Amino acid sequence: MVKLEPTAQAGEGRSAIPAAMEAFQGLAELWQLSTEDQLLLLGSPGRSTFFKWKKDGGSLPRDTVERVSHLLAIHKALEILLPDTRAADGWIRRPNAQFNGQSALDVMRGGQVMDIYRVRQYVDAQRGG
Repeated sequence: MVKLEPTAQAGEGRSAIPAAMEAFQGLAELWQLSTEDQLLLLGSPGRSTFFKWKKDGGSLPRDTVERVSHLLAIHKALEILLPDTRAADGWIRRPNAQFNGQSALDVMRGGQVMDIYRVRQYVDAQRGG
């Protein structure tokens, strides 16, 4: 199981920004996201910027941090809704009537923060949040 929480606590020499990227990488592994999907979900940064973030953390734009926050919230909601880990992690790839037969990942591949937020709203509503 991949840990999505930061490995260091605040005040231990790590800022929240690298922790956000670390958490995103764990999520990308769980969801088996391609590099292209990761780039889209993070807001289409340049490839060299993306790989720098993966390696060193770096400074993430607010938009990217917001995207990661929504993605982690989607993951958390799915863990609550679907306690079976494989079902929860596979849900984003399954066609969904709520999204006109598209998968949640297809919707989020639209590239806009609102595409990710749309999926978050749906899973939050399903869990009563």
